[in-house]
Amino acid sequence: MAHFYINELLETAAVGERVAIDGREARHAVTVSRLAVGESISIGNGRGLIVTGPVVVAEHTELSIEVAAVETAERPTPAIILVQALAKGDRDELAVQVATELGVDAVIPWTAARSISRWEGSKVAKGHDRWVAITREATKQSIRGWIPDVLDLVSSNQLAKLAPATRMLVLEPTAENALTAIELRDEDIVLVVGPEGGIAPHELDALVAAGAELVRLGDGVLRTSTAGPAAIAVLSAKLARW
Repeated sequence: MAHFYINELLETAAVGERVAIDGREARHAVTVSRLAVGESISIGNGRGLIVTGPVVVAEHTELSIEVAAVETAERPTPAIILVQALAKGDRDELAVQVATELGVDAVIPWTAARSISRWEGSKVAKGHDRWVAITREATKQSIRGWIPDVLDLVSSNQLAKLAPATRMLVLEPTAENALTAIELRDEDIVLVVGPEGGIAPHELDALVAAGAELVRLGDGVLRTSTAGPAAIAVLSAKLARW
């Protein structure tokens, strides 16, 4: 079983040096994963640097390795950015988790007209922090070099203002063009996924007027928790990431 942990304070490392994790990361590694001296693990900083080596200290307050290998992962280009509408239950969180595992580069929370869930007042910071935690844990699970950025919450009007400067693809079951059929260029992709009730007609009109393209995944209708990840898988194949 591969073990991967994150230390955001790690800036550089060289073979033979010691690199540590502490706090909750160390406690989890020692008490839950039962890591012991001699086992090989990897530690990343979430910004492309990953070091691997045997454990030399395994305490509840600190787990250290002696670096045997250093890897630097380049950030993929063009980027795939998921705009995920807030959704009831944990469906938006599930979408963010799986999208991270599949390689999304950034996520943007969106308060759509039909979003039942709302981030208002203190819930804005709480919701943002929750998504940050989800992307971090999903990055560890999938052993990714980069933690996706979680950007600020946007309204429908703010989302429309992003369209002219990006290649914005809006998932819409009634769209004429299939995602698999479109040609991709060397530019970042903003993928927009609506809530459980779908994207409202006036929002679709505003996004298209701003330059967004409507695309469909197939003949069926996917939940908001699966539509984004499914589209990211298609885009990853088309961009030769996979």
